[in-house]
Amino acid sequence: MEKTLILNAKQIEQKLQRMVHEVHEVCFNEKEIIICGIEGNGTVISNYLAEQLQKISDIKPVLCSFLSIDNDLYKNKTIILIDDVSNSGKTLMYAIKHFLAEPIKTIKTFVLVDRNHNRYPVKADFTGLTVSTTLKEHIEVELENPQEKGVYLL
Repeated sequence: MEKTLILNAKQIEQKLQRMVHEVHEVCFNEKEIIICGIEGNGTVISNYLAEQLQKISDIKPVLCSFLSIDNDLYKNKTIILIDDVSNSGKTLMYAIKHFLAEPIKTIKTFVLVDRNHNRYPVKADFTGLTVSTTLKEHIEVELENPQEKGVYLL
């Protein structure tokens, strides 16, 4: 299967840096925010966001995994829900549903790549790149292997 590079490592870094600043602009009044990555690349990106946010602000990021988050942790807090790619919005929708069990202040979604195939009433609040693709095409994000780091169209 042929892979086409859409974003290289440097471009990913630039997109994520811009998004970190956008999160800071929106959440600058918060003392603490919950940063929750969806397993896989969402977790990698959430770690990056937390690290970079601490460098530029006084906001205390609280990292958590979507699969093991304690309800008391996010009660009445601002939540940033992170995934690498938004295809139809289904994953984000299910993740958001989990947080609705308790009162929250606000929830924002953060994706590196938005494919614009929304079938669910969820949109990304923070987006690195919006790509119009066919339903047969796929987006692959490689963040952990430095030699292959990039966003690919398959």
